[in-house]
Amino acid sequence: MSEVKLSSTETLKEQSNYLRGSIGQELQDASDCFSKDAVQLLKHHGSYQQDNRDERKAARKAGDSGKAYSMMVRTKVPGGRLTSRQLLAELDLADELGNSTLRVTSRQALQLHGVLKGNLRAAIHRINEIQLTTLAACGDVPRNVMGCPAPYAHPMHQELERLVDALSRHFTPRTPAYREFWIEDPQTGQRELAGGQTEDEIEPIFGKTYLPRKFKIAVGFSADNCVDIYTQDLGFLAVVRDGGIIGYNVLTGGGMGVTPSNKATFPALAKRLAFVAPDRVIEVAEAVVKVQRDFGNRVDRKLARLKYLIHHWGLERFKAQVEEYYGAPLADPHPDDITGFNDHLGWDEQGDGKCFYGLNIENGRIQDNEQTQLKSALREICRSFEPGLRLTSHQSILLTDLDATAKTEVEQILRRHRVRLSEETSTVRRWSMACVALPTCGLAITESERVLPDVMDQFDAELAKLGLAQEAFTVRMTGCPNGCVRPYNSDIGLVGKAVGRYTLYLGGRLVGDRLNFVYKDLVPTAEIVSTLVPLFVYFKGERLADESFGDFCLRKGQDDLTAWADRYRAGEG
Repeated sequence: MSEVKLSSTETLKEQSNYLRGSIGQELQDASDCFSKDAVQLLKHHGSYQQDNRDERKAARKAGDSGKAYSMMVRTKVPGGRLTSRQLLAELDLADELGNSTLRVTSRQALQLHGVLKGNLRAAIHRINEIQLTTLAACGDVPRNVMGCPAPYAHPMHQELERLVDALSRHFTPRTPAYREFWIEDPQTGQRELAGGQTEDEIEPIFGKTYLPRKFKIAVGFSADNCVDIYTQDLGFLAVVRDGGIIGYNVLTGGGMGVTPSNKATFPALAKRLAFVAPDRVIEVAEAVVKVQRDFGNRVDRKLARLKYLIHHWGLERFKAQVEEYYGAPLADPHPDDITGFNDHLGWDEQGDGKCFYGLNIENGRIQDNEQTQLKSALREICRSFEPGLRLTSHQSILLTDLDATAKTEVEQILRRHRVRLSEETSTVRRWSMACVALPTCGLAITESERVLPDVMDQFDAELAKLGLAQEAFTVRMTGCPNGCVRPYNSDIGLVGKAVGRYTLYLGGRLVGDRLNFVYKDLVPTAEIVSTLVPLFVYFKGERLADESFGDFCLRKGQDDLTAWADRYRAGEG
């Protein structure tokens, strides 16, 4: 039998001395960018090297063929929970070392963009000074653990928060390299293992090569799937009885990424694996992670996510292997499943005499410009009231622990800075989100974040004409098929296929437990809404009672929807 050839990334990790590689030396040289190998390892430390393609084009026109390199730095924020002091410090970093903007991600984390290589250590060091970290925010490891951000003063919400923190701590890599590079005084990064430490002592869960690919974990509630739990590699769905959590349904094998050049890749929703008691969650989670560690595909990174292992093995064999690692049989899943999705926007009571405000942040971008001064507004609110803060999976932010008397002043601050209140945000806009895409994402084929606001303006106008302005459905746009904002389970998914053109997906739904289907390919940006208008007319006229737009599209199917749209455009609809 011929020896299996591992991917180059696996060899790199094996030889990196626990994610050190050449990072230490390259941090000290005068180059404006890192080497290919260092870039791969830096992901595990929480940073991606990027090239601003807008600036590259401008440079080429000026006769310079070089790239405009910078680093994206992602801060891990388990459950999206942080303090006013921490947000203010991140905003300062954006101004002083970044491109003056901060971005809330669809995994409840924070991203700085435009950090120059020479400022990378300072940025990560300062993030650690405010008791946050970038370690494992990216890379072949369990990333930011998601959890319901609502700050309700109820024991089961507090239990869920503790579980999110416990999972995050348990799966944080233990490599000394992170402290050496970013927290202690800079070193060469080539230290030998101290005291003859073994692999199990350095990384008892991951070993030298960590996981085959990224791994995503979330914890949520059946009645509120605000963490999109079916899109995760591993999800724990709380089963609630009499106001308490009696256990968790375990879901495995979700993942949105697709590689167009590889027909074997696909988006997938997680499968219901088992039911576990609250005090066994960490042990079961570790068993699942270790099965993926030992059996996941390390030859082809395009097929390395957990969903492909489950697809090839089948759920029964996968469960048997997890049980072997866990050391005991696992119970079948509890019948409970998701029933709702709350974006937690607007004012709400916490249940402890305090209230919170969910502020919609369009596509997660916190910035000041001529139209709105969101960054300045958040600075003033944080300094004046020192609220707790929670980031949501829809790239928005909750201002928590506020006295009811603060409501008027908080709204006045937002209005004074021309920030649109959540109550003034259209339903379709508040349920929309976009990935970063151009100019900085190296995978982007076309625009996303920069064009979706204009598309939403068109949606608002057309839905208002049809009397459908209050319809709640998800619209998610990505600049490529990798699916960073989970477009494949939304009511309307817009996935970049070519420059200025998108594959239009329909038939998912707001609660996130169903994949959508391809309705039309290569739709130009300017024709997205006009392509959908006939379907909205059809929906308005023939929907069933309480039927959502996604449910309607699924019921009718692609052929029927296409035939109706053709008749409508011919004046027969």
